[in-house]
Amino acid sequence: MPKTLFVTRHAGALAWARRRGLAAEAVDHLDLAVIGAGDVVLGTLPVHLVAGVCAAGARYYHLELDLPPGLRGQELDADAMDRLGAALVPYHVQRLPEPVPGQPGPNPDARGAVAQPGG
Repeated sequence: MPKTLFVTRHAGALAWARRRGLAAEAVDHLDLAVIGAGDVVLGTLPVHLVAGVCAAGARYYHLELDLPPGLRGQELDADAMDRLGAALVPYHVQRLPEPVPGQPGPNPDARGAVAQPGG
């Protein structure tokens, strides 16, 4: 059965999601081994993990908000997230085998990825 996970350690983000009626299991760490086709993952993950989510056939929604520099590193509550325009935006990310520009030959260790909103 497909599952929905919200990867966050922030109480304000969980409260914000619950206000919207999102029925997601909150986890503070994503284990790609438990992600499968049809699952939904929400959060602010690094691009290489998002690529893994998408490669598993799951959907990824990135929690976006315009955070001014003065608020970085501070815990936000659900009201502050609303004021900052928080939204869950779908992305599809795919790891590419292309070399780093300007470097010769294939780069099998590259962890390059292209993020595409709504893909």
